[in-house]
Amino acid sequence: MALPIYLDYHATTPLDPRVFAEMGPYFTPFFGNAASKTHAFGWQAEAAVERARAQVAALLHADPREVIFTSGTTESNNLALKGAIEAVRPSGERRHMITSVIEHDSVLETVRYLEKNGCEATYLPVNPYGQVELAALEKSITEHTLLISIMAANNEIGTIQSLAEIGRIAKSRKVLFHTDAAQAVGKMALDVEAMGIDLLSFSAHKLCGPKGIGGLYMRQKDPRVRLSPQMLGGGHERGMRAGTLNVPAIVGLGQACTLAQSEMIVEQARIGSLRDKLHHALKLAFPDLELNGHPSKRLSGNLNVSFLGIRSDQLIGALSDVALSSGSACASGTATPSHVLQAIGADEARVRGSVRFGLGRFTTESEIDLALARIIPVVQKLQSS
Repeated sequence: MALPIYLDYHATTPLDPRVFAEMGPYFTPFFGNAASKTHAFGWQAEAAVERARAQVAALLHADPREVIFTSGTTESNNLALKGAIEAVRPSGERRHMITSVIEHDSVLETVRYLEKNGCEATYLPVNPYGQVELAALEKSITEHTLLISIMAANNEIGTIQSLAEIGRIAKSRKVLFHTDAAQAVGKMALDVEAMGIDLLSFSAHKLCGPKGIGGLYMRQKDPRVRLSPQMLGGGHERGMRAGTLNVPAIVGLGQACTLAQSEMIVEQARIGSLRDKLHHALKLAFPDLELNGHPSKRLSGNLNVSFLGIRSDQLIGALSDVALSSGSACASGTATPSHVLQAIGADEARVRGSVRFGLGRFTTESEIDLALARIIPVVQKLQSS
């Protein structure tokens, strides 16, 4: 049986063979612990880690000293939000946070946890495209606001937020700006300086790197961000994240960032063209198809649409040879309707029939043609039944 066509790149991405090749030597023979400072095995590992740190920083236009390695975006989001609040806990004066209603659960659940522990939070609504209204954001800032956390690009509908404008507002009000950039790093230009970003979370496995590794960009000047570490015991990562570094995975993350930096413009144009072909073909076959998210300010590889008159789980269940999703991978397997689609005002039929297509580096035009040949008749059958 042939492998299914993979159109779920927002959940995870295939490991690029070039990344895998770079990682190999750091399993063996260069297996040293990067914290071992007294011999060549440790020095080799440390040099590899610092090279990867510089590769990540180059992609983000940051200083390498501002990159902290973590297990991925979820941990980075926890470190950024909990760490920021706990760092100011002795004074207790600035304990208000602002986020949006369409954030990933790793942000929303962390903010709810902080609310239970004495913080105040504002959850901004979004417009029908999934964008935060800048006027509402600015109005919600108070003298007690410490941090704004708005994701760079949504993992379900692909909508890109106005990061530079949010950063400008945050700077003008002396508020920290954190962004969950799991879906954005390696897919769109990100410049933490130009965009006024103070904290940025990301994962390697969203840009054709390995799973279980990611990082947090943490600004060191203008202003210097202070966080309380969430993992203690060893002083690794300049005291911000204890634990033996996963050197092969860090090397893979670095290589994935370098590849993205050199290939992103051409790659995203190609992926966007395939995405548009898929959308146009589906719209031609189903004139009542509804696009979810912004028509242009969206990730190149994202297409989230609603087929009216069917349930997405029926469609996905009937397509054993096409890998699709009805929303966030972290929420799959639950019966909870998409909080993102509800937030943009989608009615029940639109939510029920929503499907997320995720295209990426290894998606081919022939795969899009094959997927269309499978999807269209299945939807037609479901709609007529």
